[in-house]
Amino acid sequence: MPLPPAHPQRQLRHQRAIEVQAHARPDGLWEIDAWVRDTKTRPTGQGDHRRPAGAPIHDLHLRIVVDTSFTIVASGAESRATPYPGHCDRHGDRYAALTGLNLLRGFKRAVRERLGGVAGCTHLTELADVLPTAVVQAFAGDVLAVEPDGQTRPFQLDRCHALATDGEAVRLHYPRWYRQPHANKVSDNPAPADHAAAPLSS
Repeated sequence: MPLPPAHPQRQLRHQRAIEVQAHARPDGLWEIDAWVRDTKTRPTGQGDHRRPAGAPIHDLHLRIVVDTSFTIVASGAESRATPYPGHCDRHGDRYAALTGLNLLRGFKRAVRERLGGVAGCTHLTELADVLPTAVVQAFAGDVLAVEPDGQTRPFQLDRCHALATDGEAVRLHYPRWYRQPHANKVSDNPAPADHAAAPLSS
């Protein structure tokens, strides 16, 4: 699906940048640093908290330490710029509450239970949502098998629409793990009732 066309007279007013870095440690653990930064193209704030255009409204840093089973063994957050200094940044060590969670097992629900609403910072809590897939990408090729070796099923199969094991991409790139589409599967363009759709050939 193409993008909606950009209006020729649109004006940039706000920008959010999210960055994630993953660092392997010699002890076998991984440190994942995530940042969210918000800036505006106009001055913001009031009184002593007036900010010039381009100065960050939010500059928030979340760090987790994770083992190769995707379990968080340490976590914390730091607020470097906030709209209400002395208030937004008084979350203390609440983001240590991520410790013990597994990124692949009910992570987002558990984050909301522990840090949703007034229990945490809206933006840091939302930032945590990017961690599972970011760590999967970080582990790909180092911790997780992603290239076909004839023995190990690549981790990424059946985890997105492009890599469904009954799809064409898997048939072409991972033929050992390809499976024929189910004969009764409803297609996007179903055939008439008296002409059953034929399955894809291998």
